[in-house]
Amino acid sequence: MDGVTVVAGLIMLVGLIGIVVPVLPGVLLVWAAVLIWALDAQTPAGWVVLGIATALALSGFVLRYLLPGRRMAASGVTMSSILAGVALGVAGFVLIPVLGAFLGFPLGIYLAERVKRHTHAAAWSSTKHALKAIGLSMGIELMTGLAIATTWLIGVAASA
Repeated sequence: MDGVTVVAGLIMLVGLIGIVVPVLPGVLLVWAAVLIWALDAQTPAGWVVLGIATALALSGFVLRYLLPGRRMAASGVTMSSILAGVALGVAGFVLIPVLGAFLGFPLGIYLAERVKRHTHAAAWSSTKHALKAIGLSMGIELMTGLAIATTWLIGVAASA
């Protein structure tokens, strides 16, 4: 196994971790690792793997934004609530690195929904729907990253 293959594998690992701990652009890193490997390999198998990885990444990107957005819209969660969640998530991340984002995001959604809906029950219901949608989004991204990494591993094995 050459050095570029090892580096590509390490970049993929960092990308997959970045999906679970949303600090890094996970799928983009996983795809970029395949690109680096394919450019180094310069083989038909490398180009096929890159093509499949690109199709997977684009499909995952589209699904990641379409499905959760529709679920949130259907449950009445508005973009202003999501933006409030993102704002408090970023503030939380600055105040309490990593953990603060996980606390600030749902708090921001809850507070925005509470102002809009005027009751705890309605705000909490909307917050739960938003968190489920975000979980779905992360799940789609993780499955996309794992599918790309699996495709790459098959390509590496085929090239060996």
